[in-house]
Amino acid sequence: MNSGSKLINVALFSSGNGTNAEALIQYFENHTRIKICAVFVNKQDAGVIARANRYGISVILFNKDEWNNGFVLKQLQQSAIDYILLAGFFWLVPNDLIQHFPDHILNIHPSLLPKYGGKGMYGIRVHEAVLKSGEKMSGITIHLVNEDYDSGTILFQKELLINPGEDAVQLAVRVNALEKYYYPRVAETFIISGRNLGGYC
Repeated sequence: MNSGSKLINVALFSSGNGTNAEALIQYFENHTRIKICAVFVNKQDAGVIARANRYGISVILFNKDEWNNGFVLKQLQQSAIDYILLAGFFWLVPNDLIQHFPDHILNIHPSLLPKYGGKGMYGIRVHEAVLKSGEKMSGITIHLVNEDYDSGTILFQKELLINPGEDAVQLAVRVNALEKYYYPRVAETFIISGRNLGGYC
């Protein structure tokens, strides 16, 4: 899928405000090898829709039934998508998508997995759990997606020292800054060369 000079088509999946999705769109906007073709969204009021529209990126809305009955896979096939990047997307990816895109679906998580991952662990909940546990470090994890939440092969992690007295909102802002910087770059390296950036950085 990533050999030769063929343009590599990428779809983003998002459920929320879309800051990571916008960072990806901006990074790849004029890329010579990788093109963001569509943003798939499962919430009609998601902020990511307006962000995608500003860049002229096609938005495909879908509901739970369409997620599970093959509709989304059909849309991906019609758009000749090669890779999927999850960017604040909160549903478990169904097996048909994983089987059709083996090792071609990436996700980013706002903690150092395997800590503070799994079902229901997203957004501010992650940062609250990190602080409640008394951790000295947090960070981000970029990983491949498999059949279980946050358990796929880790491609890259970046550590972040927690500041004394920091609350969950403050930590979330600093972690999100790491996400927006590293996710496009790690995705680019993996998509083009098929390799990660060496784990921890």
